Amino acid sequence: MKTSGILLISVVLCCAIPALAQNKEVDAIKALLEKETKAFIEIDYKSWADTWAHTPYAFWSYADTTDVNSFSGWDTINSNFSSYFKTAKPSKAKIDREWHEIKVFGNGAYVRFTQHVEDDTIRPSQAQVRVLEKIKGQWKIVLVSVIAIEKETLPQL
Repeated sequence: MKTSGILLISVVLCCAIPALAQNKEVDAIKALLEKETKAFIEIDYKSWADTWAHTPYAFWSYADTTDVNSFSGWDTINSNFSSYFKTAKPSKAKIDREWHEIKVFGNGAYVRFTQHVEDDTIRPSQAQVRVLEKIKGQWKIVLVSVIAIEKETLPQL
């Protein structure tokens, strides 16, 4: 009886510990993405840049009904956003997210969510994807993909 109790406790712990570790990673990923968005709207370049992997394979893209933009590599992303951080004014926008998927696989993660921005302008919701990489123990953004969800382009879930 004593042996089966120890065995049962061991099995429960073996199953619970990976789940707890996974939850910790998901929480760290959400915190990083919230930091990146907050830094962007508050025009905090240092915090925003700190969330990114400064690698040649980093990628940023945005599309709506009026324009499509993309930048490859941290140096290009950084140089294209430098004027934004020099000229934009901080926003008090309220950001809400609907988290759809967060998959952690080793030192990588895939995240998909819908973001809603409320401020003094009319903005469509955004379907967003992030790919992250754990570098030196810290999650960093490797890819951002944003598509404005216009009424005529509602995604099929």
